[in-house]
Amino acid sequence: MGFGAVIFNIIGACVRWTYGTIWRTITKQKKNTFREYLHGPDNSGDWFDMKGHELINTVIGLIFIVLICWIIIKLGI
Repeated sequence: MGFGAVIFNIIGACVRWTYGTIWRTITKQKKNTFREYLHGPDNSGDWFDMKGHELINTVIGLIFIVLICWIIIKLGI
């Protein structure tokens, strides 16, 4: 995994953690830790829990950065 993928993974985990924390606070559910959003739950043999979280985080991070750049270009900042 390259340096860009690591950055997008962290950004995507931040976005997912923020959304998840707000949503779970509103619905009064158990909150997950940032580490679980970044690496998946501990002691799980499921492929998605081991590798899927990194993929989802990378995609969400990329979408988030593109969206921010698009807003900056549209506003002319």
